[in-house]
Amino acid sequence: MDAHNARSVATQILTQVIGKRRSLSDCLVLSHLKDSRERSLAQALCYGVLRWQPRLEAILKILLRKPFKEKDYDIHALLLIGLYQHLYLRTPPHAATAATVEVTRTLKKAWATGLVNGVLRNFQRQREELLAKVDKNINAKLAHPAWIIKALQKDWPSDWQNIAEANNSHPPMSLRVNSREISRNDYLKALESLESKASALAYADNGISLEQPIDVLRLPGFNKGWVSVQDGAAQIAAQILDVPAGARVLDACAAPGGKMAHLLELYDVGTLLALDNQISRVEMLKETLERLKLLKLSAQVRCADASQPDRWWDGETFDRILLDAPCTGSGVIRRHPDIKYLRQAKDIVRLAAQQAALLTALWPLLAPGGKLLYVTCSVFAEENHLQIQKFIKTHTDAIETVLEADWGHAQQYGRQILPGENNLDGFYYACLSKTI
Repeated sequence: MDAHNARSVATQILTQVIGKRRSLSDCLVLSHLKDSRERSLAQALCYGVLRWQPRLEAILKILLRKPFKEKDYDIHALLLIGLYQHLYLRTPPHAATAATVEVTRTLKKAWATGLVNGVLRNFQRQREELLAKVDKNINAKLAHPAWIIKALQKDWPSDWQNIAEANNSHPPMSLRVNSREISRNDYLKALESLESKASALAYADNGISLEQPIDVLRLPGFNKGWVSVQDGAAQIAAQILDVPAGARVLDACAAPGGKMAHLLELYDVGTLLALDNQISRVEMLKETLERLKLLKLSAQVRCADASQPDRWWDGETFDRILLDAPCTGSGVIRRHPDIKYLRQAKDIVRLAAQQAALLTALWPLLAPGGKLLYVTCSVFAEENHLQIQKFIKTHTDAIETVLEADWGHAQQYGRQILPGENNLDGFYYACLSKTI
Protein backbone atom coordinates (compact mmCIF):
# COMPACT_ATOMS: atom_id res chain seq x y z
CA MET A 1 0.00 0.00 0.00
CA ASP A 2 1.19 3.51 -0.83
CA ALA A 3 1.98 4.92 2.62
CA HIS A 4 1.85 8.48 1.24
CA ASN A 5 -1.72 8.29 -0.02
CA ALA A 6 -4.43 9.55 2.33
CA ARG A 7 -7.19 7.52 0.69
CA SER A 8 -5.19 4.29 0.91
CA VAL A 9 -4.47 4.85 4.60
CA ALA A 10 -8.10 5.80 5.32
CA THR A 11 -9.25 2.62 3.55
CA GLN A 12 -6.97 0.52 5.73
CA ILE A 13 -8.19 2.24 8.93
CA LEU A 14 -11.89 1.98 8.05
CA THR A 15 -11.48 -1.70 7.14
CA GLN A 16 -10.31 -2.25 10.72
CA VAL A 17 -13.00 -0.10 12.35
CA ILE A 18 -16.05 -1.18 10.35
CA GLY A 19 -14.90 -4.60 9.24
CA LYS A 20 -13.35 -5.74 12.53
CA ARG A 21 -15.24 -3.53 15.03
CA ARG A 22 -12.13 -1.80 16.38
CA SER A 23 -12.27 1.72 17.83
CA LEU A 24 -11.16 4.58 15.60
CA SER A 25 -8.80 5.96 18.27
CA ASP A 26 -6.95 2.62 18.32
CA CYS A 27 -6.63 2.47 14.53
CA LEU A 28 -6.03 6.12 13.59
CA VAL A 29 -2.27 5.96 13.01
CA LEU A 30 -1.21 8.63 10.53
CA SER A 31 2.43 9.23 11.46
CA HIS A 32 3.73 7.55 8.29
CA LEU A 33 1.97 10.20 6.17
CA LYS A 34 4.73 12.80 5.95
CA ASP A 35 2.62 15.54 4.33
CA SER A 36 0.39 17.32 6.87
CA ARG A 37 -2.28 17.85 4.18
CA GLU A 38 -2.41 14.08 3.55
CA ARG A 39 -2.73 13.45 7.30
CA SER A 40 -5.59 15.96 7.50
CA LEU A 41 -7.36 14.39 4.52
CA ALA A 42 -6.98 10.84 5.87
CA GLN A 43 -8.40 11.92 9.21
CA ALA A 44 -11.27 13.82 7.57
CA LEU A 45 -12.15 10.77 5.45
CA CYS A 46 -12.18 8.41 8.44
CA TYR A 47 -14.28 10.68 10.64
CA GLY A 48 -16.56 11.68 7.77
CA VAL A 49 -17.30 8.14 6.59
CA LEU A 50 -18.06 6.99 10.16
CA ARG A 51 -20.22 10.09 10.78
CA TRP A 52 -22.37 9.42 7.70
CA GLN A 53 -21.96 5.66 7.40
CA PRO A 54 -25.64 4.60 7.75
CA ARG A 55 -26.59 6.93 4.88
CA LEU A 56 -23.59 5.90 2.76
CA GLU A 57 -24.32 2.20 3.37
CA ALA A 58 -27.95 2.65 2.29
CA ILE A 59 -26.79 4.22 -1.00
CA LEU A 60 -24.14 1.57 -1.56
CA LYS A 61 -26.62 -1.24 -0.97
CA ILE A 62 -28.67 -0.02 -3.93
CA LEU A 63 -25.61 0.41 -6.17
CA LEU A 64 -24.03 -3.00 -5.47
CA ARG A 65 -25.43 -6.23 -6.88
CA LYS A 66 -24.10 -8.30 -3.98
CA PRO A 67 -22.03 -7.69 -0.84
CA PHE A 68 -18.27 -8.26 -0.78
CA LYS A 69 -16.63 -11.28 0.80
CA GLU A 70 -14.80 -10.61 4.06
CA LYS A 71 -11.37 -10.66 2.39
CA ASP A 72 -12.47 -7.84 0.10
CA TYR A 73 -14.01 -5.61 2.73
CA ASP A 74 -11.34 -3.03 1.96
CA ILE A 75 -13.08 -2.40 -1.39
CA HIS A 76 -16.35 -1.86 0.48
CA ALA A 77 -14.59 0.68 2.74
CA LEU A 78 -13.04 2.34 -0.32
CA LEU A 79 -16.46 2.77 -1.93
CA LEU A 80 -17.77 4.42 1.25
CA ILE A 81 -14.82 6.83 1.00
CA GLY A 82 -15.69 7.51 -2.64
CA LEU A 83 -19.35 8.23 -1.85
CA TYR A 84 -18.40 10.42 1.11
CA GLN A 85 -16.19 12.58 -1.12
CA HIS A 86 -18.98 12.96 -3.68
CA LEU A 87 -21.51 13.97 -1.03
CA TYR A 88 -19.64 15.91 1.63
CA LEU A 89 -16.28 17.16 0.33
CA ARG A 90 -15.60 19.91 -2.17
CA THR A 91 -13.53 17.59 -4.36
CA PRO A 92 -14.82 17.78 -7.97
CA PRO A 93 -16.74 14.55 -8.75
CA HIS A 94 -14.42 13.39 -11.55
CA ALA A 95 -11.35 13.95 -9.34
CA ALA A 96 -12.95 12.12 -6.39
CA THR A 97 -13.77 9.14 -8.62
CA ALA A 98 -10.33 9.03 -10.25
CA ALA A 99 -8.47 9.26 -6.93
CA THR A 100 -10.65 6.56 -5.36
CA VAL A 101 -10.24 4.22 -8.34
CA GLU A 102 -6.45 4.65 -8.13
CA VAL A 103 -6.47 3.12 -4.61
CA THR A 104 -7.58 -0.24 -6.05
CA ARG A 105 -4.12 -0.46 -7.63
CA THR A 106 -2.27 0.32 -4.40
CA LEU A 107 -4.45 -2.36 -2.77
CA LYS A 108 -3.26 -4.71 -5.54
CA LYS A 109 -6.87 -5.50 -6.48
CA ALA A 110 -6.96 -4.63 -10.16
CA TRP A 111 -10.22 -6.60 -10.55
CA ALA A 112 -11.98 -3.91 -8.51
CA THR A 113 -10.86 -0.97 -10.67
CA GLY A 114 -13.78 -1.15 -13.08
CA LEU A 115 -16.25 -1.93 -10.32
CA VAL A 116 -15.30 1.09 -8.19
CA ASN A 117 -15.31 3.34 -11.24
CA GLY A 118 -18.72 2.03 -12.31
CA VAL A 119 -20.34 2.35 -8.88
CA LEU A 120 -19.17 5.94 -8.38
CA ARG A 121 -20.15 7.01 -11.89
CA ASN A 122 -23.58 5.44 -11.40
CA PHE A 123 -23.97 7.39 -8.18
CA GLN A 124 -23.02 10.60 -9.93
CA ARG A 125 -25.62 9.97 -12.67
CA GLN A 126 -28.43 8.94 -10.28
CA ARG A 127 -27.47 11.14 -7.33
CA GLU A 128 -30.74 13.01 -6.70
CA GLU A 129 -32.92 9.97 -7.33
CA LEU A 130 -30.81 7.79 -4.98
CA LEU A 131 -30.77 10.39 -2.20
CA ALA A 132 -34.53 10.88 -2.40
CA LYS A 133 -34.97 7.11 -2.12
CA VAL A 134 -32.65 6.46 0.85
CA ASP A 135 -33.74 9.58 2.74
CA LYS A 136 -37.29 8.25 3.01
CA ASN A 137 -35.81 6.12 5.81
CA ILE A 138 -35.21 8.40 8.82
CA ASN A 139 -32.30 6.24 10.06
CA ALA A 140 -30.48 6.70 6.74
CA LYS A 141 -31.38 10.38 6.43
CA LEU A 142 -30.07 11.18 9.92
CA ALA A 143 -27.22 8.66 9.58
CA HIS A 144 -27.93 6.79 12.83
CA PRO A 145 -28.59 3.11 13.53
CA ALA A 146 -32.28 2.36 14.15
CA TRP A 147 -31.72 1.51 17.85
CA ILE A 148 -30.19 4.92 18.61
CA ILE A 149 -33.01 6.80 16.85
CA LYS A 150 -35.57 4.70 18.73
CA ALA A 151 -33.87 5.36 22.10
CA LEU A 152 -33.61 9.10 21.38
CA GLN A 153 -37.29 9.28 20.39
CA LYS A 154 -38.25 7.52 23.63
CA ASP A 155 -36.11 9.65 25.98
CA TRP A 156 -36.23 12.97 24.11
CA PRO A 157 -39.52 13.09 22.14
CA SER A 158 -39.16 16.84 21.41
CA ASP A 159 -35.40 16.95 20.87
CA TRP A 160 -34.41 13.65 19.24
CA GLN A 161 -33.95 15.06 15.73
CA ASN A 162 -31.86 18.00 16.97
CA ILE A 163 -29.67 15.56 18.93
CA ALA A 164 -29.12 13.39 15.85
CA GLU A 165 -28.25 16.42 13.73
CA ALA A 166 -25.84 17.70 16.41
CA ASN A 167 -24.19 14.26 16.47
CA ASN A 168 -23.38 14.71 12.76
CA SER A 169 -21.79 18.14 13.24
CA HIS A 170 -18.11 18.91 13.64
CA PRO A 171 -17.26 19.54 17.32
CA PRO A 172 -15.30 22.62 18.35
CA MET A 173 -11.80 22.41 19.77
CA SER A 174 -12.20 23.45 23.40
CA LEU A 175 -9.42 24.21 25.87
CA ARG A 176 -9.12 24.34 29.66
CA VAL A 177 -6.65 26.87 31.01
CA ASN A 178 -4.55 25.71 33.99
CA SER A 179 -5.35 28.49 36.47
CA ARG A 180 -2.28 27.59 38.55
CA GLU A 181 -0.10 28.68 35.63
CA ILE A 182 -1.98 31.44 33.78
CA SER A 183 -5.36 33.23 33.79
CA ARG A 184 -7.92 32.69 31.04
CA ASN A 185 -7.69 36.35 29.97
CA ASP A 186 -3.91 36.18 29.68
CA TYR A 187 -4.14 32.94 27.72
CA LEU A 188 -6.68 34.47 25.33
CA LYS A 189 -4.11 37.23 24.70
CA ALA A 190 -1.43 34.58 24.07
CA LEU A 191 -3.71 33.02 21.43
CA GLU A 192 -4.08 36.26 19.46
CA SER A 193 -0.99 35.47 17.39
CA LEU A 194 -2.62 32.29 16.01
CA GLU A 195 -4.91 32.25 12.98
CA SER A 196 -7.71 30.48 14.89
CA LYS A 197 -10.13 32.88 16.62
CA ALA A 198 -10.57 32.14 20.32
CA SER A 199 -13.36 33.05 22.73
CA ALA A 200 -14.28 32.35 26.36
CA LEU A 201 -16.56 29.33 26.82
CA ALA A 202 -19.93 29.77 28.48
CA TYR A 203 -20.40 27.95 31.83
CA ALA A 204 -16.76 26.82 32.05
CA ASP A 205 -14.77 29.35 34.12
CA ASN A 206 -11.43 28.33 32.59
CA GLY A 207 -12.73 27.26 29.17
CA ILE A 208 -11.86 28.57 25.72
CA SER A 209 -13.33 27.66 22.34
CA LEU A 210 -11.26 27.79 19.14
CA GLU A 211 -12.97 28.57 15.86
CA GLN A 212 -10.56 26.30 13.97
CA PRO A 213 -8.73 23.29 15.47
CA ILE A 214 -4.94 23.47 15.57
CA ASP A 215 -2.16 21.06 16.51
CA VAL A 216 -1.80 21.01 20.31
CA LEU A 217 1.95 21.50 20.01
CA ARG A 218 1.27 24.91 18.45
CA LEU A 219 -0.78 26.01 21.46
CA PRO A 220 1.17 28.56 23.54
CA GLY A 221 2.62 26.92 26.64
CA PHE A 222 1.13 23.47 25.98
CA ASN A 223 4.35 21.70 26.99
CA LYS A 224 4.68 24.05 29.96
CA GLY A 225 1.30 22.88 31.30
CA TRP A 226 -0.63 26.09 30.62
CA VAL A 227 -3.53 24.44 28.85
CA SER A 228 -5.33 21.15 28.08
CA VAL A 229 -7.84 20.08 25.44
CA GLN A 230 -11.20 19.37 27.10
CA ASP A 231 -14.82 19.99 26.10
CA GLY A 232 -16.61 22.70 28.07
CA ALA A 233 -19.30 20.30 29.34
CA ALA A 234 -16.63 18.09 30.92
CA GLN A 235 -15.09 21.15 32.64
CA ILE A 236 -18.28 21.71 34.65
CA ALA A 237 -17.54 18.62 36.80
CA ALA A 238 -14.74 20.14 38.88
CA GLN A 239 -16.72 23.35 39.38
CA ILE A 240 -19.76 21.47 40.74
CA LEU A 241 -17.75 19.29 43.12
CA ASP A 242 -16.75 22.33 45.20
CA VAL A 243 -13.88 20.69 47.11
CA PRO A 244 -13.05 22.14 50.58
CA ALA A 245 -9.37 22.83 51.37
CA GLY A 246 -7.60 19.73 52.71
CA ALA A 247 -10.37 17.34 51.62
CA ARG A 248 -9.85 13.70 50.67
CA VAL A 249 -11.06 13.19 47.09
CA LEU A 250 -11.58 10.04 45.01
CA ASP A 251 -11.68 10.12 41.21
CA ALA A 252 -12.98 6.60 40.68
CA CYS A 253 -12.70 6.24 36.88
CA ALA A 254 -10.10 8.87 36.16
CA ALA A 255 -8.66 8.27 32.66
CA PRO A 256 -7.92 10.13 30.46
CA GLY A 257 -7.42 12.53 33.38
CA GLY A 258 -8.97 15.85 32.39
CA LYS A 259 -11.37 16.07 35.34
CA MET A 260 -8.71 14.80 37.78
CA ALA A 261 -6.26 17.48 36.63
CA HIS A 262 -8.94 20.17 36.74
CA LEU A 263 -9.69 19.34 40.40
CA LEU A 264 -6.01 19.79 41.25
CA GLU A 265 -5.83 23.03 39.26
CA LEU A 266 -8.82 24.51 41.13
CA TYR A 267 -8.56 23.24 44.70
CA ASP A 268 -6.00 22.73 47.47
CA VAL A 269 -7.00 19.14 48.14
CA GLY A 270 -5.59 17.15 51.03
CA THR A 271 -5.33 13.93 49.01
CA LEU A 272 -6.66 12.98 45.59
CA LEU A 273 -6.73 9.28 44.73
CA ALA A 274 -7.23 8.63 41.01
CA LEU A 275 -8.08 5.11 39.84
CA ASP A 276 -8.28 3.36 36.52
CA ASN A 277 -8.42 -0.35 35.82
CA GLN A 278 -6.09 -0.34 32.78
CA ILE A 279 -2.36 0.07 33.30
CA SER A 280 -1.89 1.92 29.97
CA ARG A 281 -4.49 4.48 31.03
CA VAL A 282 -2.85 4.85 34.46
CA GLU A 283 0.38 5.79 32.66
CA MET A 284 -1.63 8.37 30.71
CA LEU A 285 -2.85 9.87 34.01
CA LYS A 286 0.72 10.19 35.29
CA GLU A 287 1.84 11.86 32.06
CA THR A 288 -1.05 14.34 32.33
CA LEU A 289 -0.06 15.27 35.89
CA GLU A 290 3.57 15.65 34.86
CA ARG A 291 2.84 17.93 31.88
CA LEU A 292 0.55 20.14 33.97
CA LYS A 293 3.10 20.36 36.81
CA LEU A 294 0.63 18.81 39.24
CA LEU A 295 2.73 15.82 40.36
CA LYS A 296 3.97 17.60 43.47
CA LEU A 297 0.41 18.09 44.69
CA SER A 298 -1.20 15.40 46.85
CA ALA A 299 -2.25 13.12 43.99
CA GLN A 300 -1.97 9.34 43.99
CA VAL A 301 -2.61 7.33 40.84
CA ARG A 302 -3.37 3.62 41.10
CA CYS A 303 -4.36 0.81 38.76
CA ALA A 304 -7.46 -0.63 40.42
CA ASP A 305 -11.08 -1.57 39.78
CA ALA A 306 -13.20 1.04 41.56
CA SER A 307 -16.07 -1.43 41.95
CA GLN A 308 -13.93 -3.62 44.25
CA PRO A 309 -12.79 -1.28 47.06
CA ASP A 310 -11.77 -4.16 49.31
CA ARG A 311 -8.72 -4.52 47.02
CA TRP A 312 -7.50 -0.92 47.24
CA TRP A 313 -9.32 1.14 49.90
CA ASP A 314 -7.42 2.00 53.12
CA GLY A 315 -10.62 2.38 55.17
CA GLU A 316 -10.51 6.18 55.46
CA THR A 317 -13.60 7.86 54.01
CA PHE A 318 -13.60 10.49 51.27
CA ASP A 319 -15.13 13.97 51.48
CA ARG A 320 -15.76 14.04 47.72
CA ILE A 321 -16.14 11.28 45.14
CA LEU A 322 -16.16 11.89 41.39
CA LEU A 323 -17.73 8.98 39.53
CA ASP A 324 -17.32 9.58 35.81
CA ALA A 325 -19.11 6.34 35.02
CA PRO A 326 -18.54 4.12 31.99
CA CYS A 327 -21.42 4.71 29.56
CA THR A 328 -22.55 4.38 25.94
CA GLY A 329 -20.93 7.72 25.02
CA SER A 330 -24.17 8.69 23.26
CA GLY A 331 -23.54 12.35 24.16
CA VAL A 332 -20.14 12.54 22.45
CA ILE A 333 -20.93 10.90 19.09
CA ARG A 334 -19.89 14.07 17.27
CA ARG A 335 -16.36 13.54 18.66
CA HIS A 336 -16.42 9.74 18.35
CA PRO A 337 -18.62 8.84 15.35
CA ASP A 338 -17.52 5.18 15.56
CA ILE A 339 -19.82 4.92 18.62
CA LYS A 340 -22.72 4.66 16.16
CA TYR A 341 -21.20 1.51 14.77
CA LEU A 342 -19.45 -0.04 17.77
CA ARG A 343 -22.25 0.36 20.34
CA GLN A 344 -25.39 -1.79 20.31
CA ALA A 345 -28.77 -1.52 22.07
CA LYS A 346 -27.87 -4.26 24.56
CA ASP A 347 -24.94 -2.14 25.78
CA ILE A 348 -27.32 0.23 27.59
CA VAL A 349 -28.50 -2.56 29.92
CA ARG A 350 -24.96 -3.88 30.46
CA LEU A 351 -23.52 -0.44 31.21
CA ALA A 352 -26.43 0.55 33.47
CA ALA A 353 -25.69 -2.55 35.56
CA GLN A 354 -22.01 -1.56 35.73
CA GLN A 355 -22.92 1.99 36.79
CA ALA A 356 -25.24 0.68 39.53
CA ALA A 357 -22.49 -1.64 40.81
CA LEU A 358 -20.02 1.28 41.00
CA LEU A 359 -22.50 3.53 42.84
CA THR A 360 -23.28 0.77 45.35
CA ALA A 361 -19.61 -0.09 45.91
CA LEU A 362 -18.42 3.51 46.34
CA TRP A 363 -21.22 4.93 48.48
CA PRO A 364 -19.92 3.40 51.77
CA LEU A 365 -16.57 5.14 51.10
CA LEU A 366 -18.18 8.60 51.27
CA ALA A 367 -17.99 10.43 54.60
CA PRO A 368 -21.27 11.63 56.20
CA GLY A 369 -21.91 15.12 54.84
CA GLY A 370 -19.77 14.33 51.80
CA LYS A 371 -20.75 14.63 48.12
CA LEU A 372 -20.64 12.16 45.24
CA LEU A 373 -20.86 13.61 41.72
CA TYR A 374 -22.21 11.15 39.17
CA VAL A 375 -21.28 11.98 35.57
CA THR A 376 -21.87 10.36 32.19
CA CYS A 377 -21.39 11.51 28.60
CA SER A 378 -24.68 9.80 27.71
CA VAL A 379 -28.12 11.15 26.82
CA PHE A 380 -30.03 7.96 27.66
CA ALA A 381 -32.34 8.09 30.70
CA GLU A 382 -31.50 4.55 31.82
CA GLU A 383 -27.86 5.57 32.36
CA ASN A 384 -28.74 8.93 33.88
CA HIS A 385 -31.70 10.14 35.93
CA LEU A 386 -33.36 6.70 36.07
CA GLN A 387 -30.09 5.29 37.43
CA ILE A 388 -30.01 7.94 40.18
CA GLN A 389 -33.70 7.45 40.92
CA LYS A 390 -33.12 3.72 41.59
CA PHE A 391 -30.10 4.47 43.76
CA ILE A 392 -31.89 7.03 45.95
CA LYS A 393 -34.84 4.65 46.43
CA THR A 394 -32.50 1.94 47.78
CA HIS A 395 -30.19 4.18 49.87
CA THR A 396 -32.00 6.09 52.58
CA ASP A 397 -28.89 8.09 53.49
CA ALA A 398 -28.59 9.51 49.95
CA ILE A 399 -30.20 12.83 49.07
CA GLU A 400 -29.90 14.84 45.89
CA THR A 401 -28.15 18.19 45.98
CA VAL A 402 -30.19 19.94 43.29
CA LEU A 403 -27.98 21.60 40.70
CA GLU A 404 -29.24 25.15 40.23
CA ALA A 405 -27.74 26.16 36.91
CA ASP A 406 -28.59 27.90 33.65
CA TRP A 407 -26.98 25.15 31.55
CA GLY A 408 -28.73 21.96 30.48
CA HIS A 409 -32.17 20.58 31.29
CA ALA A 410 -33.39 19.82 34.81
CA GLN A 411 -34.38 16.14 35.06
CA GLN A 412 -36.25 14.34 37.82
CA TYR A 413 -32.75 13.96 39.26
CA GLY A 414 -29.72 15.85 37.95
CA ARG A 415 -29.25 17.96 34.81
CA GLN A 416 -28.69 16.97 31.18
CA ILE A 417 -26.76 18.93 28.57
CA LEU A 418 -27.78 17.81 25.08
CA PRO A 419 -25.13 17.56 22.30
CA GLY A 420 -24.55 20.86 20.56
CA GLU A 421 -26.29 23.08 23.14
CA ASN A 422 -24.03 26.14 23.60
CA ASN A 423 -21.66 24.10 21.40
CA LEU A 424 -21.06 21.68 24.30
CA ASP A 425 -20.96 17.87 24.29
CA GLY A 426 -23.83 15.86 25.77
CA PHE A 427 -23.21 15.34 29.52
CA TYR A 428 -25.31 14.34 32.52
CA TYR A 429 -24.62 15.47 36.10
CA ALA A 430 -26.22 14.46 39.40
CA CYS A 431 -24.87 15.38 42.83
CA LEU A 432 -25.65 13.14 45.83
CA SER A 433 -25.00 14.04 49.47
CA LYS A 434 -24.74 11.60 52.35
CA THR A 435 -26.88 12.49 55.36
CA ILE A 436 -25.03 13.03 58.64
